[in-house]
Amino acid sequence: MTKKSILFVDDEPNILSGLKRMFRSLCQDKDLYFVESGQEALDLMAEHPVDVIVSDMRMPGMDGATLLALVQERFPHAIRIMLTGQADEESILRTVGVVHQFITKPSDSGTLSKILERACVLQDLMKNEQLKSLVSSLGKLPSLPTVYAQLQRKLKEPECSLNDIAAIIEQDLAMSTKILQLVNSSFFGFFKNIDSPARAVNLLGLDTVKALVLSVGIFSELKPEATEFSPVQCLWEHSVTVAAFAKKITETETNSKDLAEKAFLSGFLHDIGKLLLFSSIQDKYTNTFKLAQEQKMPLYQAEQQTLNATHGDVGGYLLGLWGLPGVAVEAAAFHHNLDSYPNPSFCPAVAVHAADLIYYTLNPDQQHFEMPTLNTSCLEQAGIAHRFEHWMEICRQMELQEERA
Repeated sequence: MTKKSILFVDDEPNILSGLKRMFRSLCQDKDLYFVESGQEALDLMAEHPVDVIVSDMRMPGMDGATLLALVQERFPHAIRIMLTGQADEESILRTVGVVHQFITKPSDSGTLSKILERACVLQDLMKNEQLKSLVSSLGKLPSLPTVYAQLQRKLKEPECSLNDIAAIIEQDLAMSTKILQLVNSSFFGFFKNIDSPARAVNLLGLDTVKALVLSVGIFSELKPEATEFSPVQCLWEHSVTVAAFAKKITETETNSKDLAEKAFLSGFLHDIGKLLLFSSIQDKYTNTFKLAQEQKMPLYQAEQQTLNATHGDVGGYLLGLWGLPGVAVEAAAFHHNLDSYPNPSFCPAVAVHAADLIYYTLNPDQQHFEMPTLNTSCLEQAGIAHRFEHWMEICRQMELQEERA
């Protein structure tokens, strides 16, 4: 495996010296570079491949926001991390579209090392370099036009409240994902994973949310051409239902409220890769849909043939880039590929795998391709294969209650 390379950029020599000492142990299996200006960074990246760049915000000449915007344009495959003590709203607005993760100063070596190791591992998650560059270059996901317009109108109302905004944002997968990315970054200093879009909006505050939506345009409208294969309109219903099923399954198997909430978050975001692929490479993805139908195969198998990656690969990679909780990354990446999941046991990824299959079993009219198969061998290894029929029944009861409501 090729050695990964990490570039640190800071105009203060003492800071760079401290980083060199802090990460001396990483030199054994990674190439580390240290430069004092944005221009030096760009020159170095033009000569040497860089997988991860960590930049300070405040630097003379070219600041971190400008540097990382240029890196996004010229070297989209690189994972972009901002290491800064400047946490004002202006900084957020200038960098939110180009930074994958924010890290506040000071930060201990253990936390930094884990973030950098994870960033390097993410570079190996997808084999398709073209798709990797596509995902890495994105600073924002598209949102449904109807929801976007609704949010814009609501924000202009004088009496607009946080609860009003949260209720709208929770309707949209892309908006929720980006809000969760922001609130879970250490930049905001909440020191715990926030897995509810409503809670995230309340923590960020109305002024910040207004600035993000209206000034930065972070939630851009999705304007795909009309197609019978569009997954976008039904993606919200599917994601919410799978999230509810995964949470219920987890509550049935464990006594952990925290794990149940993580299962809900994982189910909510497990198909985010479909939205990204359809909005970014619509023609090619439409052909993938056609192949799946014509060859009577699950969509993820057709994706592997045409794209050399699945929506799970893309979604997991994207969520990992944005620093969302690891269980959400794992559920997205492995919900169709549990054979590659290490140490089989009950976890949110397994709950989402089962919930996804149960959804299509209970809603066959929503399944336009060959249905995914249950990974019984993985469930058997985890000692829970006998529980699947029970999960199916409790999810069926949930749907019946929803229909009666």
